[in-house]
This record gives sequence, C-alpha cells and structure tokens, in this order.
Amino acid sequence: MSWLMIAFPLLGATILLVFNRYTNRWGHLLGVAMSLASFVVAVLAFVQLLGLPEAQRRQAVHLWEFIPGMVDMGLLVDPLSIAFALLITGVGSLIHIYSIGYMAHDPDRRRFFAYLNLFVAAMLLLVLADNYVALFIGWEGVGLASYLLIGFWQFKPSAAVAAKKAFVVNRVGDFGLLVGMFLIWTTFGTLAFAELKPITSENPTTLAIGLLLLLGACGKSAQLPLQSWLLDAMEGPTPVSALIHAATMVTAGVYLVVRSGAFFFPEGSAAALAVAIVGAATLLAGAIIGCAKDDIKKGLAGSTMSQIGYMMLGAGLGPVGYAFAIGHLITHGFFKADMFLGAGSVMHAMNDEVNMRKYGGLRKYMPITFATFFIGYLAIIGFPLLSGYFTKDGIIESAIHAQPVLGWLAVLGAGLTGFYMSRMVFMTFFGEKRWDEEAHPHESPAVMTVPLIVLSIGSIFLGGYLVLSNTLLLWLAPAVGRPAELPGFHPFSVPGLSTLALVAVGAAFAWFKYGRAEVPAVQPRGSFLTTFARRDLYGDAINESLIMRPGQWLTRLAVFFDNRGIDGVVNGLAAGIGGSSGRLRRLQTGFARTYALSILFGAAILTGALLLVGNI
Repeated sequence: MSWLMIAFPLLGATILLVFNRYTNRWGHLLGVAMSLASFVVAVLAFVQLLGLPEAQRRQAVHLWEFIPGMVDMGLLVDPLSIAFALLITGVGSLIHIYSIGYMAHDPDRRRFFAYLNLFVAAMLLLVLADNYVALFIGWEGVGLASYLLIGFWQFKPSAAVAAKKAFVVNRVGDFGLLVGMFLIWTTFGTLAFAELKPITSENPTTLAIGLLLLLGACGKSAQLPLQSWLLDAMEGPTPVSALIHAATMVTAGVYLVVRSGAFFFPEGSAAALAVAIVGAATLLAGAIIGCAKDDIKKGLAGSTMSQIGYMMLGAGLGPVGYAFAIGHLITHGFFKADMFLGAGSVMHAMNDEVNMRKYGGLRKYMPITFATFFIGYLAIIGFPLLSGYFTKDGIIESAIHAQPVLGWLAVLGAGLTGFYMSRMVFMTFFGEKRWDEEAHPHESPAVMTVPLIVLSIGSIFLGGYLVLSNTLLLWLAPAVGRPAELPGFHPFSVPGLSTLALVAVGAAFAWFKYGRAEVPAVQPRGSFLTTFARRDLYGDAINESLIMRPGQWLTRLAVFFDNRGIDGVVNGLAAGIGGSSGRLRRLQTGFARTYALSILFGAAILTGALLLVGNI
C-alpha cells in the first residue's frame, strides 16, 4: 500500500483545485490531513522494513506496465527511499500545520495548500520511483509545483520573475538528466535501478553519464553553476522556503547522486571527484553570500546553498560519505526548516519586514521563536552534541581523509558558517530595537510555534542518534552499500578541533561586529568582497554574459538568416513568379484580332526560319 503515500496528497491537491472556492472554509484542513495521512503510511512502511532481515529491505512494488519494452511504473521501498519519505511527509506536515496560521488572512489559502499537497506528492514520487523515468516525472512535477509556489503571490512582479527564473534555470539541469537517461538506456538497455549494477571501471560513456546526472543534481540542489535561482526564490511565502529549500526539493540532487552511485564509484572515478569539487566550491560560495545578506530569508537561502554543498561533498566520497551526507540532509531538514519558519514568525510579527537592520532585541518579545531559532542556529554551526555537530563534522573528517584539500576547504566553510549565522542571530534577537514605530512585535500563535518546538527537538537529538554507533550507515547499507571499514566519530581529532576553533572565531567576530557594536540602520557600502557577496558572486551577471547575451545574439542571427535567407529565397521565388505572371498576363487581351495577328507574325517568323535553314 506504499502507493498511498503519493495518492493521499495528490488526492488532496485534486479536490482543492477542482472544487476551487467551495473548499475555502476547510481546504487548509484537508491539505494538512492528506499530508499527515501520507506520513502515517510512511511510518508503517518504515516499521515493516525494520521487521525484515537486512537482505530483504529492498522491496519492489509493481503498479502497472508503463512503457512496454522499456519500463514499468513501480516503487522501490528501501532504506534510502523511506528515509526521504519520512523526512518529506514528517517535516512537510509540520510546515502544513504552520501554514494554517501563517496564511490565515490570505484569500487564496486553499490554493496554497493545493500546491503544497501537489509538491509533496511529486517529491514522494521522485524518491520512491524504482526507475529513472518515474523519477523524472516526479522531478518535473516538483519543478512545476515549485514554480507555482514561488510565484504564488503573482501580483508581485518580483515573485513572478523569481518563479520563471527558477523554472528556466532548472530546465538546464533537467536537460542534463534527460540526456543522461538516454545514454543509460542506449548503453545498458534498462532504466530500472535494480538492474543497473555498479560499473567496475570508468570509460568515456559512464563518465558522461555521471557528469550529466551531476548537471541535473546541480539544477535542483542549487549547486554551482546553476545556483542563481535559489536566492530569488525567497519571494514565495516563507513556508514555501521551509518546504522547498530546507527539507525537500534542494535535496533532490543529493538523492539523485546517491541513488545513481553505480555511475560514480568505480575506483578513481572522475565523476565522483567532480561531485566532491562542486560540493566544496558551493559550500564556500553559499557561505560567502550568507555573510553579506541583510534580508533574513536570503541569508538563510545562502546558508541552504552552503549546507547542500556539504551534502554533495559527502556524496562524492562513496558509501562512507553517503551516510554522513544523508544524515546531514535529514538533520538539516529539521534545523533549517526550524529557522526558516522562525524567520517567518519574525516577519509575521514585524509586518513582513525582512531587513534584519530593522530588527533587534526581539528575544524579549518572541521568546519561543527566539529559543527555537537559537537551537537551530547552534545545530547548524556544529555546536557540540547538537545534530549538525555529528553530521557535518562527519563529512569534514571523511573528506579530509579522502580528499584533504576539499576537506580543509570545508573546515573554512564551517568557520564562515559560524560568522554569518551568528550575525543573523545577533542582528535579529540581540541589541537595541531598531524597528519602525508602526511595528508591534509579538509571539506567533500556537499553530505556528508548536511546529517550531517539534523541529527544534529534532535539531537537538537527531544527529547523535543517526551517527553514533553508525545507526544510519547500517540502515542505508542494503540500498547504497557498506564501506570496507566502519567509520568512527572522533570529536577530538585535529579536523574536529580545528572546525570548532574556526566556528568559535567566526561567532566571536560576529559578536564584536554586530552583537556588541551598534548596527547601522543603513547598509554600509563595504569592500569589494562585500559587494561581491551582496550581488550573489555576480552569478546573474555571469549568466547574462556567458549565456543570455550570446543566446540573444544567436537568436538575432537566426532571425536575420530566417528573414533574409530562407524567407528571402522563398519570397523572392514567389515574387519572381508573380512578376512574370503579371507580364505574361498582358498578352492575354481577349480580342480575336490580336490572337490572329500573333498567329500571323508567328507563322511568318517560323516560315522565315525554315527558309533560312533550307538555304544553309
């Protein structure tokens, strides 16, 4: 019955969209109920898997014949897919509940919950699919739902533009995934995960497949060079940011890489190295962007980009990295959703103000929001014994052992995380109040704070449970393989102590600059590096210069060639025939005497020609 996980939210979306305004009074309750029902099915499937021997924890669920001779529609219920299903439905349901309060005064709340349900259904199809074709359908469904959610307030031009940007940039990655699927089919004759065996040596074809799949992952997970859509996507309602950019859509790329491990891990794989390099570069880029943002949601978006970079780095290290990458993905879903929803709570109390320079001292007025946000903050910077401490440090230690340069870059990224997240907390909750007179901050209602409390509890305990004793690694082994040697957690290792030291330095620097000192009401001009970060590392300018402008020139050239070349030949031929016809038409006068005279002249000319030839 695992198909019910997808069916429940899909049914909810269908009812809300078909019956439209007739569901206004209870549509939000239906949306929450359908998400919770899906979560219950996921829990039951998880319990059932737990009761099976390890060798049997890969259950194929056939649904129907899909494309004859190529692929059937089916689900793969295994430790990896169920881990994602629990995260999507569990955190997703909390976000649904939170949205009841956050969207209470929106006249289109029912439509918002329809889109949330549609998104959850598409994401579940993506992670539960047993083949690349079904995965791609969920992949595109997630893209559609994210377009609808980011642009939900379409009366705002910025929201409409952000939705289109996210949709277009993701199509670039989707093209890579689609071509990769074509290559898999032509090379191996199957698109089913269970029938694809790990390759023993990399060749140009398998390398191309790995790089194309990585391109698809970069689009969905906002990794370099396809990261430019993520910060603009903050134009959507804050629950959208929590759902798409914390727990689900941006993690789809990590899922794709881990699920496609057969193409990434022959010995010395260049594709795996490319995954790790992209992850390391992105975690630094996202951290640098986060250091300069005054918009609280965009600061968290830069943080998301950076944390997904850590996951991609872990996913590029093989089975030992898989466990830490998926572990960090799960814990990140909790503490980042906690902080995004906390940011929404602050905005709810501050008349939708997002500029942190207009906050300050809010911990006194919003104690629950502050406490839960602060727990998420401690988790993400890797404070000892909280979730991020176990999962992110595990990635760093594994990376230093396998790829030392990339590992130490990750340590640097941890220091930057300590700075920009501390900066956010100090600017928002500490110092003197800087808000406008019309703002009257207050704590959010229980329907919004209870999900924050639940998420903060997961941010405290989940990481240790997953990492200590290799609980998650052993659970994922039937789906992704087990490393030759089980890793241990070494909190007092050189990388571990170095990471903690850099985090402490970053937090201390943020305190002296933003906690202890007065925060300017107007953003200072800053250095070149600050401007570089504020403009998202000039990602839009690079895309415009390297892709958009050449694309415009190519389009103009194609239009010119079409108008003057192809159309010119066709139109010229037509004009020539038309002109000749017009001239020949003048010979057809309709008078018999004219025709007789023409015959006479023609006969005379023919007779003269014959006589001339006869004499010759």
